[in-house]
Amino acid sequence: MSADTYSLKVNGTDRQVTESLPGESLLRVLRERLGFHGSKNACEEGECGSCTVVVNGQTVCSCLVLAESVTGYEITTIEGVADDDGLSDVQQAFIDTGAVQCGFCTPGLVMSVGALLDSVPDPDELAVREAISGNLCRCTGYGRIIEAVSQTVDGRRDDGSRS
Repeated sequence: MSADTYSLKVNGTDRQVTESLPGESLLRVLRERLGFHGSKNACEEGECGSCTVVVNGQTVCSCLVLAESVTGYEITTIEGVADDDGLSDVQQAFIDTGAVQCGFCTPGLVMSVGALLDSVPDPDELAVREAISGNLCRCTGYGRIIEAVSQTVDGRRDDGSRS
């Protein structure tokens, strides 16, 4: 099998992918070829959400997406959500509310919550639960995650900004 070379736009920067094998998942390319280790490899079946990234504004399980199929698309990983001050408001809310425990699911959940809040600035609890329904968390029971979303919404409302 021959290696392919192509470019992916990850977190706003074009990245050259070299020595990629045909049919490699976006998750594998992000982690092993480009060094973005924030997205986690767990089920490789699109069931756990630990590998969630945003492609052209939509959350996807990167383990199910062929890397070469998203050339020319905007890909955002967990490494791309932080602002220059260190953490996004969603990440900070996860910390503040104790929604981060073992941390394995956290990157995927932060990506899903961020994408939800980009499209629905003030979601009700049902919308939040629906948005994170593809992300499995064995530690928190989801209550603290819901609380983190509420804290983020309240913070954005109070300062009129989005992070």
